[in-house]
Amino acid sequence: MIPTMLSSSTTIILSQQEQEHLLEKLEVFKIQGRDKRGRQVVRVIGKIFPGRLVSKQVLKKYLEEKIFPQLKEEPFAVVYVHTGAQTCENFPGMYALRSIYDAFPMNVKDHLEAVYFLHPTLQTRLFLATLGRLLFNGGLYRKLRYVTRLEFLWEHVRRKEIEMPEFVNDHDAELEYRPMMTTMDYGLESDHRRILCAPAVDPSVSMYSMRCIA
Repeated sequence: MIPTMLSSSTTIILSQQEQEHLLEKLEVFKIQGRDKRGRQVVRVIGKIFPGRLVSKQVLKKYLEEKIFPQLKEEPFAVVYVHTGAQTCENFPGMYALRSIYDAFPMNVKDHLEAVYFLHPTLQTRLFLATLGRLLFNGGLYRKLRYVTRLEFLWEHVRRKEIEMPEFVNDHDAELEYRPMMTTMDYGLESDHRRILCAPAVDPSVSMYSMRCIA
């Protein structure tokens, strides 16, 4: 039986086959539709990614066997939906992601042209602004685009071709009633041009703290 909810104190060890089945069942990664430049889109739902249950080796193997072959060596974009994601629960960690990305075939790296990061939190943006270029190579970091609202995402992605979970639409609707958020509704943004102005990082920050920035 596949667990649907876990408390932070719960420890469950799944076999490699169970981990692969979990990724398949949850549809965390799904090739769905195209953006307005005609590129295939890989949709990633952060909230349902079982970061505490799936190893980076299994994740890498799953992507290589189930996702990358469908891309057929064509240009593609990633829509990463961060809505409701809790980094300590749903994220394998920045360092694990870097090791996975470094192991990608060169043709996959070359064909990835854009990463749309939907509903980023302030903490995530600060973290990536300060350490993004250190953890990921400059080519990948420059492809990252923050998207604060769904309406701005649909300016770049074909709306009728991509399904969004209901909680994503609900969160987007809630933003209409948060006056403090209106000043952050800039649409599509990138941090790499203003990286030199980013605040310094306290070297005492532990790796665990880096893993848990949501």
